[in-house]
Amino acid sequence: ARVEVALHGLGLPGLDRDRPVSTLSGGERARLALAATLAAAPELLLLDEPTNDLDDEAVAWLEQHLREHRGTVVAITHDRVFLDRVTSTVLEVSGGRVRRYGDGYSGYLVAKAAERAAHVRAYEEWKGELARHAQLVEANAGRMGAIPRKMAKAGMGGIGAWRARSRTHGAAGRVRQSQQRARWLREHPVPPPPVPLRFTAAIGTSGIGTSGGVEPVLAELSGVTVAGRLNLDGLTVRRGERLLVTGPNGAGKSTLMRVLAGELPPDAGTVHRTGRAGLLHQQDGAGRLDRTVLAAFAEGRPGSLDEHADTLLGLGLFRPSDLRRRLGELSYGQRRRVELARLVSDPVDLLLLDEPTNHLSPMLVEQLEEALTGYEGALVVVTHDRRLRAAFTGSHLHLHEGTRAA
Repeated sequence: ARVEVALHGLGLPGLDRDRPVSTLSGGERARLALAATLAAAPELLLLDEPTNDLDDEAVAWLEQHLREHRGTVVAITHDRVFLDRVTSTVLEVSGGRVRRYGDGYSGYLVAKAAERAAHVRAYEEWKGELARHAQLVEANAGRMGAIPRKMAKAGMGGIGAWRARSRTHGAAGRVRQSQQRARWLREHPVPPPPVPLRFTAAIGTSGIGTSGGVEPVLAELSGVTVAGRLNLDGLTVRRGERLLVTGPNGAGKSTLMRVLAGELPPDAGTVHRTGRAGLLHQQDGAGRLDRTVLAAFAEGRPGSLDEHADTLLGLGLFRPSDLRRRLGELSYGQRRRVELARLVSDPVDLLLLDEPTNHLSPMLVEQLEEALTGYEGALVVVTHDRRLRAAFTGSHLHLHEGTRAA
């Protein structure tokens, strides 16, 4: 009975038990495995990305089921709504370390914000102290050298010379202490906090139809067809617009994004674009896997590799040792970070994000959302992320089998 309840809740009601598992789709097999695991009602339940392959109704059922589970649940997930509704403790794995945060996902966000604020304070205090000691050393260097010359010129002797030498020794001691402290601070620097992610637009006056105070058009599609994947009568995207594209798998969402980016010429119809477009691909878009992280980030951009390394490290997305690693050695999520780094470090007028939350840590997704709030260009987003969809403000395009759904 528990198996039937789980199958029904996860969207597989009436599944024929005699049906070979090999005839099920990948998503169906994943839901069947999850149902069997839940039906066993173990004391310790280990779930790896349990919301993958589930629709909203199935996820809601799963969340309720896990809240009622009497045992311990340990889940790996990138689903922030799931984290918020189910978890009481968050374990963050980063840089080979595991850190524990209480009070659920909301408590985790509060703690991470406090950590960043403390990091900023520590860095500013380190800079300020180093500057004070360096200034003290520099200010007293000339004065220290001048004291013996002044004594000789004034013909000082006796008690006057003794007092002058005492003052000199006292000042010299303070200078030595400052020199030693400055040296220690330089040898034990506080790393600068990562630069907050920020998308920028190369806003200009160019565009299609800029008269009458109407925002210029950055992309305009008319009668666009991509055989078997997309059939769109028309679409206009203006500067400053926010467009959410939804639809089931295979509806043509990623195809539309590639057409808007200029990566995929349509089989029929016209596409007019102005300004620069940048696309974060749903699938692996980092390019050749034999390149290093730094080479992939710097490709096609002016400037030295050292300059690009400083820019990339400043974003806090990679450690210095990561820059020499080849893309083929990285996880898919790490390769997406390279693409994301290129997007936030180079202005684009039309920002196209295809499932931007996939394979990114929840904290990085929070930063990405924050970066979008101040973006002045046009934004087109394809996402299954429930939290991102719920917070989205703008127009909505729903695709079904490549066409605009009513």
